[in-house]
Amino acid sequence: MYNDVVDLRDFYGTPLGHAAQRIVRRYIRSAWPNVGGMSVAGIGYPVPYLRRFKDEAERVVALMPAQQGVMRWPADGENVVSLAPEDDLPLPDVSMDRVLMIHALECSEQLRKLLREVWRVLAEGGRVLIVVPNRRGIWARMDHTPFGHGHPYTPGQVSRLLRDNLFQPEQSVAGLFVPPTRSRMALASAPAVEKIGARWFQTFGGLLFVEAQKQIYAGSATLADQPARKRAYVRIVGGTERGPVRKDP
Repeated sequence: MYNDVVDLRDFYGTPLGHAAQRIVRRYIRSAWPNVGGMSVAGIGYPVPYLRRFKDEAERVVALMPAQQGVMRWPADGENVVSLAPEDDLPLPDVSMDRVLMIHALECSEQLRKLLREVWRVLAEGGRVLIVVPNRRGIWARMDHTPFGHGHPYTPGQVSRLLRDNLFQPEQSVAGLFVPPTRSRMALASAPAVEKIGARWFQTFGGLLFVEAQKQIYAGSATLADQPARKRAYVRIVGGTERGPVRKDP
């Protein structure tokens, strides 16, 4: 079950949410240091992590599931957020170079359908970055943050899930070692804790960051050959769309 969009927004407005955002953003940026000229989609509740991509990428869109709810973003510009069914993302085929999934996989009620939709919208050689609670980490055990809800994973579980859905896992790291405390003193030490954890306690990071590349095999033709649905595509801010021509509903 998805977290409510208001609860997610409120979490990221707290000192703990700010600390988590800074740390998670660094891991995401480390995986994708440059998205210039690319099309980037975020699925789940990705808006705390899309700001820098929006300033750099050619196109950016945020897709939020109906079960979670949706809110406008950014507040100071043209809205790039759309409500999106898990099994029918409102994007053309092969239209995205990068897809970020955060507050998504652990909450999905149609997991395989969602991943197949991600496969469909990614361009050949496109990459997905999945951020999920680590089953061995303390954040998955504390339900006062969004990362304490849904289904936590081990690295092996995420990798198998990706391979089963035509993705090749490329790298997996754990992060967010600072405990989910409201203590300002503890949060102030987060950068030091993160360095120690990344070096000595990889198994116990609060989150897993798993990047995978879209794979095209001979057997994947059955996925591509399925009857096309009539979709109402969202407009991708910042450039023209790739893939099928958009049809107005």
